[in-house]
Amino acid sequence: MDRVTLHGLRVRGHHGVFQREREQGQTFVVDLALGLDTRSAAAGDDLTRTVHYGVVAEEVAAVVGGEPVDLIETLAQRIADQCLTHEAVQEVEVVVHKPEAPITVPFDDVTITIKRSRV
Repeated sequence: MDRVTLHGLRVRGHHGVFQREREQGQTFVVDLALGLDTRSAAAGDDLTRTVHYGVVAEEVAAVVGGEPVDLIETLAQRIADQCLTHEAVQEVEVVVHKPEAPITVPFDDVTITIKRSRV
Protein backbone atom coordinates (compact mmCIF):
# COMPACT_ATOMS: atom_id res chain seq x y z
CA MET A 1 0.00 0.00 0.00
CA ASP A 2 1.34 3.41 -0.98
CA ARG A 3 0.88 6.45 1.27
CA VAL A 4 0.02 10.04 0.54
CA THR A 5 0.68 12.12 3.64
CA LEU A 6 -0.25 15.57 4.83
CA HIS A 7 1.54 16.98 7.85
CA GLY A 8 0.68 19.93 10.02
CA LEU A 9 -2.73 20.95 8.66
CA ARG A 10 -3.71 23.78 11.05
CA VAL A 11 -7.36 24.64 11.60
CA ARG A 12 -9.20 26.61 14.25
CA GLY A 13 -11.94 24.59 15.91
CA HIS A 14 -14.24 24.80 18.92
CA HIS A 15 -13.88 21.28 20.31
CA GLY A 16 -13.55 20.29 23.94
CA VAL A 17 -15.50 19.57 27.08
CA PHE A 18 -15.05 23.02 28.63
CA GLN A 19 -17.29 25.95 27.78
CA ARG A 20 -14.30 28.23 27.17
CA GLU A 21 -12.97 25.82 24.55
CA ARG A 22 -16.30 25.94 22.76
CA GLU A 23 -16.52 29.73 22.95
CA GLN A 24 -12.93 30.78 22.29
CA GLY A 25 -11.79 27.93 20.08
CA GLN A 26 -8.20 26.84 19.55
CA THR A 27 -5.88 25.59 16.85
CA PHE A 28 -5.90 21.90 16.06
CA VAL A 29 -3.16 20.30 13.95
CA VAL A 30 -3.89 17.25 11.81
CA ASP A 31 -1.54 14.76 10.17
CA LEU A 32 -2.92 12.28 7.65
CA ALA A 33 -1.50 9.20 5.97
CA LEU A 34 -3.77 7.96 3.20
CA GLY A 35 -3.20 4.39 2.07
CA LEU A 36 -3.89 3.66 -1.58
CA ASP A 37 -2.44 2.00 -4.65
CA THR A 38 -0.88 4.71 -6.82
CA ARG A 39 0.48 2.49 -9.61
CA SER A 40 -2.35 3.19 -12.03
CA ALA A 41 -2.18 6.94 -11.44
CA ALA A 42 1.59 6.95 -11.91
CA ALA A 43 1.47 4.83 -15.05
CA GLY A 44 -1.02 7.14 -16.72
CA ASP A 45 0.03 10.36 -14.96
CA ASP A 46 -3.68 10.65 -14.12
CA LEU A 47 -4.99 12.55 -11.09
CA THR A 48 -8.37 10.81 -11.35
CA ARG A 49 -6.72 7.50 -10.41
CA THR A 50 -5.36 8.74 -7.08
CA VAL A 51 -6.55 11.04 -4.32
CA HIS A 52 -6.44 14.82 -4.69
CA TYR A 53 -4.69 15.82 -1.46
CA GLY A 54 -5.72 19.46 -1.86
CA VAL A 55 -9.38 18.45 -1.82
CA VAL A 56 -8.78 16.17 1.16
CA ALA A 57 -7.10 19.03 3.03
CA GLU A 58 -10.08 21.30 2.41
CA GLU A 59 -12.53 18.62 3.53
CA VAL A 60 -10.56 17.91 6.71
CA ALA A 61 -10.39 21.63 7.45
CA ALA A 62 -14.17 21.79 7.11
CA VAL A 63 -14.57 18.91 9.59
CA VAL A 64 -12.22 20.50 12.14
CA GLY A 65 -13.78 23.92 11.69
CA GLY A 66 -17.29 22.51 11.72
CA GLU A 67 -19.64 21.11 14.34
CA PRO A 68 -17.99 21.02 17.78
CA VAL A 69 -17.45 17.74 19.62
CA ASP A 70 -16.30 17.05 23.16
CA LEU A 71 -13.53 14.57 22.39
CA ILE A 72 -10.59 14.63 20.00
CA GLU A 73 -11.30 10.91 19.56
CA THR A 74 -14.63 11.83 17.96
CA LEU A 75 -12.96 14.47 15.83
CA ALA A 76 -10.35 11.99 14.61
CA GLN A 77 -13.08 9.49 13.69
CA ARG A 78 -14.98 12.12 11.70
CA ILE A 79 -11.81 13.01 9.83
CA ALA A 80 -11.11 9.35 9.06
CA ASP A 81 -14.68 8.84 7.84
CA GLN A 82 -14.34 11.82 5.50
CA CYS A 83 -11.04 10.57 4.09
CA LEU A 84 -12.52 7.14 3.39
CA THR A 85 -15.23 8.67 1.19
CA HIS A 86 -12.57 8.94 -1.52
CA GLU A 87 -12.73 5.82 -3.67
CA ALA A 88 -8.97 5.43 -4.01
CA VAL A 89 -8.32 5.63 -0.26
CA GLN A 90 -8.30 2.16 1.30
CA GLU A 91 -7.00 3.12 4.73
CA VAL A 92 -6.14 6.21 6.72
CA GLU A 93 -4.10 7.10 9.75
CA VAL A 94 -5.21 10.30 11.46
CA VAL A 95 -3.28 12.16 14.14
CA VAL A 96 -5.07 15.05 15.81
CA HIS A 97 -2.88 17.37 17.86
CA LYS A 98 -4.36 19.61 20.54
CA PRO A 99 -1.37 21.76 21.55
CA GLU A 100 -3.51 24.25 23.48
CA ALA A 101 -5.33 21.65 25.59
CA PRO A 102 -6.44 22.97 28.99
CA ILE A 103 -3.89 21.11 31.12
CA THR A 104 -2.55 22.63 34.32
CA VAL A 105 1.02 21.31 34.01
CA PRO A 106 3.57 22.19 31.31
CA PHE A 107 3.30 20.03 28.17
CA ASP A 108 4.16 20.15 24.48
CA ASP A 109 1.20 18.46 22.84
CA VAL A 110 -1.75 16.11 23.25
CA THR A 111 -2.53 13.75 20.37
CA ILE A 112 -4.81 10.93 19.36
CA THR A 113 -3.79 8.56 16.59
CA ILE A 114 -6.30 6.29 14.89
CA LYS A 115 -6.12 3.94 11.92
CA ARG A 116 -9.21 3.04 9.91
CA SER A 117 -9.74 1.02 6.74
CA ARG A 118 -12.49 -0.07 4.41
CA VAL A 119 -12.17 -3.69 5.51
